[in-house]
Amino acid sequence: VGDQRARRDDECAWLVTEDVLPVDLVERHRALARAALRPRPPAFVHGDLHVEHVFIEDDRVTGIIDWSEAGRGDPLLDLATLTLGHRDRLDDLLAGYGREVDRAAITGWWSWRCLVAIRWLVENGYGDPVELPEVALLRS
Repeated sequence: VGDQRARRDDECAWLVTEDVLPVDLVERHRALARAALRPRPPAFVHGDLHVEHVFIEDDRVTGIIDWSEAGRGDPLLDLATLTLGHRDRLDDLLAGYGREVDRAAITGWWSWRCLVAIRWLVENGYGDPVELPEVALLRS
């Protein structure tokens, strides 16, 4: 959790210094990310669970690929990553999850994931920050 806080803080500073996002927006999402960074019992997680990694047949999950980032972590990060671009589907996902979930943590992970991804995407040629989906999500 400490490393994730430090990473969030470094990326927030970069977003403000490079004038990618206004400071009030960055601070709002930094505050939301606090809910994600509360201690929770770790579990074995995928680590990069996107819809492209999940195979579905007849409304059933039949496979999950790309376990390269799997390890010990917060399972709510997997749920947040899976729904990041599909936030309107969170209720559907949670209906089938089978246990109570801290929605504030998922919202926090959405903020955290966007905050920490933007610099990497820019530095690796994914385009102008203004055009990135992560920036659009933070602004929405």
